[in-house]
Amino acid sequence: MANTAQAKKRVRQAEKHRQHNASMKSMLRTYIKRVIKAIGSGDQAKAESEYQIAVPIIDRMARKGLIHPNKAARHKSRLIHHIRDMAA
Repeated sequence: MANTAQAKKRVRQAEKHRQHNASMKSMLRTYIKRVIKAIGSGDQAKAESEYQIAVPIIDRMARKGLIHPNKAARHKSRLIHHIRDMAA
């Protein structure tokens, strides 16, 4: 249990940051799911447009440290490969 004023403030800040980070991760997953759904529907144009919307969000989350940069690159790579496979 926090005893000092500083420790109590850090507890409040940590909870606020945790909730914000959870919200941002949820948003990230939503945009990735939108791309996956478009790929599943077979509409390549929609999948590409959803991918273009998702990429800056994925990059932003990696830049802010919410996800590892390699994880961001892996997501982008796998999504674009699925989109390119639709054309073949």
